[in-house]
Amino acid sequence: MTAPALEIVNLVRTFAVRSAFGRQTGQVRAVDDVSFQIAKGEVYGLAGESGSGKSTIARMIMGLTAPDAGDIRIDGRSILQGADRGAVQMVWQNPGASLNPRRTVGQSIRVPLDAHAKDRARVPALLDMVQLPAAYADRYPHELSGGQKQRVAIARALAVEPRLLVLDEPTSALDVSVQARVIRLLEDLGRSLGLTYLFISHDLSLMRNFAQRVGILYRGRIVETGPTAAVFDAPQHDYTRLLLASVPVISAEEEAMKPHIPLINGELPTAEDLLALRASERTST
Repeated sequence: MTAPALEIVNLVRTFAVRSAFGRQTGQVRAVDDVSFQIAKGEVYGLAGESGSGKSTIARMIMGLTAPDAGDIRIDGRSILQGADRGAVQMVWQNPGASLNPRRTVGQSIRVPLDAHAKDRARVPALLDMVQLPAAYADRYPHELSGGQKQRVAIARALAVEPRLLVLDEPTSALDVSVQARVIRLLEDLGRSLGLTYLFISHDLSLMRNFAQRVGILYRGRIVETGPTAAVFDAPQHDYTRLLLASVPVISAEEEAMKPHIPLINGELPTAEDLLALRASERTST
């Protein structure tokens, strides 16, 4: 049986809560016993509001944050036990912040090539992969548009020939038309290079068209997962319904298809609020 491209097993990460004077007053589980798998060549979407634990999971996969418990496996091998981390690379949310303003595009791409003893002459080929002219190697980030910066970031991530890309809100800083072009580029690269994607986003409209399976993250836990169409068309968890009810639409027909869950005092309801709402609905019927 082929091992998953990525396997997250009972992952836990806790952060201390401190007072203004630095004294620990408690702790919060940012990631609470999370498990999921991504098959080779698949796009798996991880959705949830800000603070749900999405980026913490990404940082643990990349080795930037250590988990308190659990395991992270790439192609069946634990990266916590020394498996090759070059197999996974990340594309960050803000392309402007992820590129060094003092380096040219070519210099930025050559950093991972040098670190992994790859051929520096691949820079033009990597730029071609992301549909940028070779001459862009001599440009600085401030000379590029937002979409061009993100293409450079993707080229840099591809430099070490990874099998898995972690995409952490890769289009949130871009306008809608540029978002669509970047997503098409990622789809083309996925097919041509056999890449696997973990796509982290709060944009459910984008996720519906890009991801093959999704996981819904709420307060650090996966509350629902499955094929994208099944989760979006027949959500089983109240929080999933709430997220889908929050998606902006442009027609009355689309509005009629959305689940309708009222917000509590204009705020995102807690799990207790949703349970109380369900109980009141059952009583009224």
